[in-house]
Amino acid sequence: MRAFHGQLSDNQPIRRTLAEKQKQLRDLKETLASMKSHTAPALRDSVRKRIAQLEAELTAAPALKSSSDNRTQRPAAARTGEAPRRPRSRIRSDLTG
Repeated sequence: MRAFHGQLSDNQPIRRTLAEKQKQLRDLKETLASMKSHTAPALRDSVRKRIAQLEAELTAAPALKSSSDNRTQRPAAARTGEAPRRPRSRIRSDLTG
């Protein structure tokens, strides 16, 4: 079967929120601390690499978060340059409901 556009199997990165990334970082640090002495070095290195990536993303996140906060504080009409939309007509809502 073929994947349709937007399906998770499209080999796209999973987008995570800031809270999810912080939780994943905590979990990975706990995993690394609980690894036994005979754990494969490649596995340890991959966990350390992912921890470093997450820490880099989280340190860059406040700059990204502040810019997205500025965008959400402006009214929708000012963002798009359009007038606010009119509400739907009653006829359409009466037919569907």
